[in-house]
Amino acid sequence: MRVTVSTTHGPTMLLTHSGEYVQLLTPDGERVAAPGFDPWVADLSHDELLSLYEDMVVSRRIDTEATALQRQGEIGLWPPLIGQEAAQVASAHALASDDFVFGSYRENAVAYCRGVDLATMISVWRGNANAGWNPYDINMAAPAIIIGTQALHAVGYAMGCTFDGSDQLAIAYFGDGATSQGDVNEAMVFAASFKAPVIFFCQNNQYAISEPVGVQTTKPIADRAPGFGIPSIRVDGNDVLAVLAATRIAADHARSGQGPMYIEAVTYRMGAHTTSDDPTRYRDDDEIQQWRERDPIDRLHRYLEGLGAMTDEAESAVAAKADAVAKTLRDGCRSLAEPQPLSFFDTVFAEPNHHLARQRSEYEAYLASLGGGEGR
Repeated sequence: MRVTVSTTHGPTMLLTHSGEYVQLLTPDGERVAAPGFDPWVADLSHDELLSLYEDMVVSRRIDTEATALQRQGEIGLWPPLIGQEAAQVASAHALASDDFVFGSYRENAVAYCRGVDLATMISVWRGNANAGWNPYDINMAAPAIIIGTQALHAVGYAMGCTFDGSDQLAIAYFGDGATSQGDVNEAMVFAASFKAPVIFFCQNNQYAISEPVGVQTTKPIADRAPGFGIPSIRVDGNDVLAVLAATRIAADHARSGQGPMYIEAVTYRMGAHTTSDDPTRYRDDDEIQQWRERDPIDRLHRYLEGLGAMTDEAESAVAAKADAVAKTLRDGCRSLAEPQPLSFFDTVFAEPNHHLARQRSEYEAYLASLGGGEGR
């Protein structure tokens, strides 16, 4: 299938989706030509490439640190993103600060790039917060646990941007499993009908919990969007340059009034679905090893070495930053104040109402009956 994509900064491009994907960096870190995409990353300096590399390394360190905290009993659950750093970091770098992000529960690398406070990031997984960060602090909605629901939220926000005459856009992140949900498909209907400035960003990490993507579709996921009238791009999700180019193209498309665009980033979930999952029950070591050889961080590292930009000094600086972030996350997690039971009711609605007041009163009486009051 070929989909025509028009942009305001270049000629019309034909993108092929017949099982192929756009790639600018091979797993060996070699730069390959990709006509139509190369101009969108031609501006990157060595420092900007190092910034992408640093954010990927730090994001992986956040992930491994949070997983360790869960194993140590400091947090209740964690959804690993290891292996998906290029898809998240590169797409986040393509957004403007006032664009609004609607993610699932795994977009912690995006949140990091948006500037989230690390203790706030971990608070919901420790049970110290109902939903995590304040969305308006970083222009990113709190993690969505209900699969696919954030796609509808993103389209609604994007339609509001159009009504307000703003050049903002919204982006919805979801996994391959979410594409089987009605919410995602309904969101695409609305987005196409109203030409909403929204990017649908599918991280095809090969598994919806324990179900391989081949059970959900016999065709590339990107091929679905044109059926709704939405142009799409299928990229190597472990290639930071390809993801950055594709997201910049999609953002330009949306901002210029041409409506939504769909990106399928083909990547792999190296870790478990969450820390309560045992992936050894549904995949083998050979499969994991094949994807380790396509590691997004190693790939960019090799490319930077070839450019002469990965110096010992640069590598040491990145390692130091990762260590510092890990310490901040760990210390922030352990210093979170334990929430009082009645605080659960404080952030359910923007304004108080009698239904919530009644429930709060009943729960307060229940706590009092235990003899410990609110602090029990």
